[in-house]
Amino acid sequence: MKISEMSVSQRPREKAVLYGIESLSDHELLMLVLRHGNSNISVSRIAQDVLKFSEGLSKLHQMDMNDFMQIGGIKQAKALELMAILELNKRVLRARSLHMSVIDHPETLMEWLRLEIGMKMQECFLVVFLDVQNKITQHKVIFTGTLDRSLIHPREVFNMAVKVSASAFIAVHNHPAGSLIPSQMDLEVTELLMEASQMMQIKMLDHLIVTREGYCSIFTYLYKQTE
Repeated sequence: MKISEMSVSQRPREKAVLYGIESLSDHELLMLVLRHGNSNISVSRIAQDVLKFSEGLSKLHQMDMNDFMQIGGIKQAKALELMAILELNKRVLRARSLHMSVIDHPETLMEWLRLEIGMKMQECFLVVFLDVQNKITQHKVIFTGTLDRSLIHPREVFNMAVKVSASAFIAVHNHPAGSLIPSQMDLEVTELLMEASQMMQIKMLDHLIVTREGYCSIFTYLYKQTE
């Protein structure tokens, strides 16, 4: 159905004005963002196809420009608009994390990290550097590829830590397959960084595994193994 064929109160824009943006369904929000279709396909149908392709939004953050352009009615300009909205969402969470103690507000940190690397299809090793108040000063992807103790060099982590005057850091990597169970290599890399952390006197607060569904604290995992 075309927007012009809907009653005024049911059109996404008018409904948002009358009842608030939160009153819109996922389908209606996408219609509002997409704005219009073309002569061959309605904006309602395009929004439905986006929901179907992204499995009800659950995989939306994993989609790139080519994915969006596979959907009928979406060309490069519209694909870029959708990607810009997703990127803004990620940056809002990152900006919030910068002004909060990661100890006091771990949920904000985890949500940002989930969007930052948890959705990626390739494994990434990222380090979050913190000041004395446990606020984020910097973050950097140290390595991309299968996590391997021989490829993770502590000097890269600690050179950056010294450069940004970090008092502590959190190591993070993703599991594209979705498992939240640390592998033996994950544990070995954790041990390597913990040893270097003690030598450099820059505290390692944790090593996290993130996926699109959640996260695992390797420090908590190790603690439970000793109980």
